[in-house]
Amino acid sequence: MDNLYIEPTKSSPQIDFNADTNILTMIGESYPENTIKFYVPIIDWLEKFTNSISNQSVEVNIELIYFNSSSSQILINLFDLLEQAQQKGNHITINWIFDKDNDSALESGEDFQEELSHITFNLVEK
Repeated sequence: MDNLYIEPTKSSPQIDFNADTNILTMIGESYPENTIKFYVPIIDWLEKFTNSISNQSVEVNIELIYFNSSSSQILINLFDLLEQAQQKGNHITINWIFDKDNDSALESGEDFQEELSHITFNLVEK
């Protein structure tokens, strides 16, 4: 399976999904003008990836400084796919990385953590 890499812009995060290492990374800000259009290839890749793995460990590193409400909904969709992969016997770990001075990022991470009961979800202060 090919890896997925998308360069960051002012309003969209860097996406570095590596199928060889099972490390998926999102870094930056997420408020693209057309959120659906930006995230469709990412969701499609993640669906193919999670359907292709079995009994594997996957590390997801998310370091979003800011994201809008439509990006938040997309994150929930991504987390749902990851939970499904966990329930199929994979071990998914999400590292929600936030700056110690960014209270809203911490609060968002805590909210996501509460919603995800089957996945290891770490709040990582940097």
